[in-house]
Amino acid sequence: MKKSNGIIIAIIVAIIIIAGGYAIFHKSPAKTSSTTSSSNTSAPAVNNAVVITKTDPKLGQYLADPSGKALYTYNADTTGASNCTGSCLATWPAYVDKGSTTGLPSGVGTIKRSDNGQTQYTYNGMPLYYFASDGQGQVTGNGVENFKVAVPAASSSSSSSSSSSTPSSSSNSSAPNYNY
Repeated sequence: MKKSNGIIIAIIVAIIIIAGGYAIFHKSPAKTSSTTSSSNTSAPAVNNAVVITKTDPKLGQYLADPSGKALYTYNADTTGASNCTGSCLATWPAYVDKGSTTGLPSGVGTIKRSDNGQTQYTYNGMPLYYFASDGQGQVTGNGVENFKVAVPAASSSSSSSSSSSTPSSSSNSSAPNYNY
């Protein structure tokens, strides 16, 4: 009887060890697979308390706020300065900070808006906006009024060559510039 109790205890301990090891090692592949599936466009996933990476079947990867609402950049903006003011903000509300701006992740920064003094989030220096007509999980403002969906930066080896300066300058020449 003592020998069978020892075997039962050994089996229970082995099951607990196997289950614990499975739980520990099985978490990493799940994270890797979601990163891998979202990095098919050669841009790393961005997931933090300010911006996250989402994927649209037509547009590919784009940036969103933590609730999943799409974020946009304005082709008329310059690094560190917003040119969307006045009535522009009714359609394109600025993505403004409502908490602390310390300890922001790489690529995410803030600017102080010159029109209302609010602290607006930026990604790689470009101010971020919402499109008022977007619903949750929608990306309907891409290409509207010289705005484009914000995209995560390409990997560091190609970030200088794919910083989106070429597409935005070509967009500026073909699309009207709506300075509000």
